[in-house]
Amino acid sequence: MDPLKDLEESSTDDDAASQTTEDDPQVPERQEPPPPPPPVAPPASSGRSRPHYELRHTMRGHTSSISAVKFSPDGTLLASCGNDRVVKIWSPVTGELIRNLNGHTKGLSDIAWSTDSVYLASASDDHTIRIWDVESGLTTRTLKGHTSFVFCVNYNTTSTLLVSGGCEGDVRIWNASKGKCIKTIHAHLDYVTAVHFNRDASLIVSCALDGLIRIWNTTSGQCLKTLAEGHDAICQHVQFSPNSKYILSTAHDSAIRLWDYQTSRCLKTYVGHTNSKYCIAACFSVTGGKWIVSGSEDHKVYLWDLQSREIVQVLEGHGDVVVAVGTHPQQNMIASASMDSDLTVRVWSDRGGQ
Repeated sequence: MDPLKDLEESSTDDDAASQTTEDDPQVPERQEPPPPPPPVAPPASSGRSRPHYELRHTMRGHTSSISAVKFSPDGTLLASCGNDRVVKIWSPVTGELIRNLNGHTKGLSDIAWSTDSVYLASASDDHTIRIWDVESGLTTRTLKGHTSFVFCVNYNTTSTLLVSGGCEGDVRIWNASKGKCIKTIHAHLDYVTAVHFNRDASLIVSCALDGLIRIWNTTSGQCLKTLAEGHDAICQHVQFSPNSKYILSTAHDSAIRLWDYQTSRCLKTYVGHTNSKYCIAACFSVTGGKWIVSGSEDHKVYLWDLQSREIVQVLEGHGDVVVAVGTHPQQNMIASASMDSDLTVRVWSDRGGQ
């Protein structure tokens, strides 16, 4: 039996189905090495052809390192942010810049869309989070409370709450419409580098440069579980899987891990990219095959088969570290963004498109 068999076999990707695509894991991953895949054939585990992503657009305009890139939930817009203090809104279809969101006084580390694609939250070194009305380009709320750089931010599914992590080690939960902090969790002893709600917002996962991944009860703020990746594997990004049964983490030992957090077991490890210095976020791609997508310090984007852990495609073209990737909610499309000597956002689409 394979703990992720049902996730891989499901070809549905609508919202309701994603809650039931995976059964709870019953057994740990087999200890014997998997058989090598055929040289040219698609991965045996997926029964699908490999992805064939090709570069569609190269967008220029950022003047300092880009830190995050995110598609809007309705798929019509792409947002990027960086050290130049600006959020840029692009058309992923044409590659054109639609507008700039200006107002932060220091660099930006993260952005997050509301589920209705109307609002965007941005986390800044100026110690604030701004909530933007993307259509007008105006700030609707400025969230103040963090005492240091705000490094990460995310909405819950209903967009009633925001969660943020700061460099003082705190995780804060906010009422999104009022812009008020409703809970502060003294979560970690080092920079909080990622925070994410599960589907029903009952749980928050966080990670920090102290090397720990922690699961929190959103209502009580109580720590329910701590996962330690090990001393050479300092975690720097973490998120729930689309159905919230697993956690995907990236770490400075150049490995991406898929955890069953209820049993604290690492089920899958994805390797081949380079990640020893920067906070590089990985993400799930579920529109075609089931892939794990990540940037890399060797200037490339890597795609793995979620099930077999095989590298199925490597995207080349960036001229510097690829620190951010995002996947389109409906189409086989990936956005990637790079650092100082490149400063481009690139959009890739699968020519085999489904």
